[in-house]
Amino acid sequence: MFKKIFRSYDYSLIAIYLFLCLFGLVMVYSASMVTAVENHEVNSNFFYLKQLKNLIIGFIAFTLAAIFPYKAFQINKILITMLVGIVGLLFSVHLFGYEVNNAQSWINLGFIQLQPSEFAKLSVIIYLSAVYSKKQDYIDSFNKGIMPPLVILIGICLLVMTEPDYGTAGIIMVIGFIIIVCSGITLKTFAKLVGVGVGVLIVFSPFIYFLKDEIFSEVRVSRINSYLSPFDYIQTSGYQLVNSYYAIASGGVKGLGLGKSVQKLGYLPEAHTDFIMAIIAEELGVLGVLFVLIGLSYIVLKGIYIGVKCKNPFGSMLAIGISSLIGLQAFINLGGVSGLIPITGVPLPFVSYGGSSLLVLSLAMGLLVNVSMFVKYEEKYKSKKENSHTTSNVNNEKVYNIRTF
Repeated sequence: MFKKIFRSYDYSLIAIYLFLCLFGLVMVYSASMVTAVENHEVNSNFFYLKQLKNLIIGFIAFTLAAIFPYKAFQINKILITMLVGIVGLLFSVHLFGYEVNNAQSWINLGFIQLQPSEFAKLSVIIYLSAVYSKKQDYIDSFNKGIMPPLVILIGICLLVMTEPDYGTAGIIMVIGFIIIVCSGITLKTFAKLVGVGVGVLIVFSPFIYFLKDEIFSEVRVSRINSYLSPFDYIQTSGYQLVNSYYAIASGGVKGLGLGKSVQKLGYLPEAHTDFIMAIIAEELGVLGVLFVLIGLSYIVLKGIYIGVKCKNPFGSMLAIGISSLIGLQAFINLGGVSGLIPITGVPLPFVSYGGSSLLVLSLAMGLLVNVSMFVKYEEKYKSKKENSHTTSNVNNEKVYNIRTF
């Protein structure tokens, strides 16, 4: 049985996950070696070694998630424990957390720094997928089917917003909305959902007005201004985006060569985190960028395909939710680096430096591979069972014909 299960794994997904992570490890070293020495006064391989540790932890998490049956997350005790745990972590940020980039969203555990809002993304995907899969018999009942999990989704988003981290809260809300849309609801129920969303915005609009100075802070307004006219703010808020443009433009088709970036020499802040794609474009050119884009696109499209093929509602929504998470984060990061959308500080999946992001995405990939394995295994088992049943019917018919003769 175990041989059949291992043969059913999608090794293309595993290979691309590993290639992207290893490629990211190399680029983290290249992008951070100067910053580590000049800005942080540590060895040039400081961030490389930390990312290597993150990758090892992430791969262990990926392996466990790929082996552990994903259907077990539908068990109420596991689901409730996970939900209580993530809510507790989001609350603890305000008690024990520390501030990074104007948001108190990190907890220092000594051996590792955690960002609970990153774990909230995957927790919401698992929770909504599990709950809505159990509500399939009455999924179109708005009050009984849709609303209870939606209230919890809004509550988690509000907790993330209080850090404040509006970007991550927005990502969680969009992913939750995608899962609800894919849960099997009819167009009528979808219209009700949109109506409720508009109603909530109208109700909360006075609060938004009174908190406009907090929501539209000087930092956030400067990001919008630098997005609209980066060269007008080249010495202030537009500095990062303009240097990202320089990095992308100077790379051309072939790139300057691995390790030969100019912008990482102190010109481009966050070169090994949010703006690592700019360094990839500068050093490896279009070919390096295409490698990352093709890899991420394959994971997203394959995940959607797995979700469509999966007959189990929980597995289907889980695969689509994970694909949405990876695709949405990639779009936001690449959009910020290229100036397509304002900069939000979202890392590039599997490639950017960061422990919490890599750990969560590794767990998500493990679950996606797990769902894919069960889909392939059940298809093979069902096919063999049907063939066996057909052969049995043919043999019985032959015996019957011989006896009749």
